[in-house]
Amino acid sequence: MSGGAALPVPVFAGVLCAGAAAWVLAGGDRVSRRARVLVAGGGPVVPGGPVRLERLVAAVRVRAGRWREWAGLGAGLVVAVLGASVIPLLAGAAAVPLVRRWLRSRARERARVARAAEVVALCGAVVGELRAGAQPGQALTAAIRRTAAGPGGPGAAEAGVLAAAAFGGDVPAALRQAAREPGAEGLAGMAACWRVSVDGGAGLAAGLDRLEGALRAERDRQESLRAQLAGARSTAVVLALLPLVGLLIGTGLGADPLRVLLHTPMGWGCLLAGGLLEALGLVWCRRIVRTGER
Repeated sequence: MSGGAALPVPVFAGVLCAGAAAWVLAGGDRVSRRARVLVAGGGPVVPGGPVRLERLVAAVRVRAGRWREWAGLGAGLVVAVLGASVIPLLAGAAAVPLVRRWLRSRARERARVARAAEVVALCGAVVGELRAGAQPGQALTAAIRRTAAGPGGPGAAEAGVLAAAAFGGDVPAALRQAAREPGAEGLAGMAACWRVSVDGGAGLAAGLDRLEGALRAERDRQESLRAQLAGARSTAVVLALLPLVGLLIGTGLGADPLRVLLHTPMGWGCLLAGGLLEALGLVWCRRIVRTGER
């Protein structure tokens, strides 16, 4: 009787670890997002403070991403030990490359959004320098150095534009080259404004001002759309975690669902069918969200 009473406790702990790993994979970067907002919104307390904070946030994000890559394997190991089966361990090992790919996709999307925001800031900075009396090349050089003053510094594309602006090169060509980066498509509009102002004598500040307004409106529209789709993403995460809730309920009722799933042929079939349906459901929800974003 004592053995039967002690069995649900480790099973409950194993399922709880798996649920915690899934929750972390689903939304573990909210803290880092909050930190970035605080860093961006707060003024500089000491010289160089925001840069150091950005470096700290970037280091925490890298380590958290590495930890989340192996979270599924760790949860699978715990469930495998408690359930006396190698199946959870194999499933956790198979999830590692999928999680790594998902994290890299999210990192690319964050980089694209950040680069688009930098383009908007660059347009505003150039307009400010021009209206302060700077020449176009000087204005672009100062604006790039100001907007790329983060911990990473200017990238390769920005360095090309900076060199062209500082040494009298082909600035529109350098801007069009930099516009090939994901999220930097607005630089093509800046190149067009630059070409028109040089060839036709039109005001560069007025053109860049209108371009900044258009890019800012587009960014606001995308942010509003992402906010509206946040509910659909949260619903998908909740639905994905429902099987774990079922396992917890079954364990609390004394049904020992892990033993059935991991040690019986019928359980193997249910586990395989449930895993396939879970994967199809997540892919379907992701496709719906992607369609809404487009």
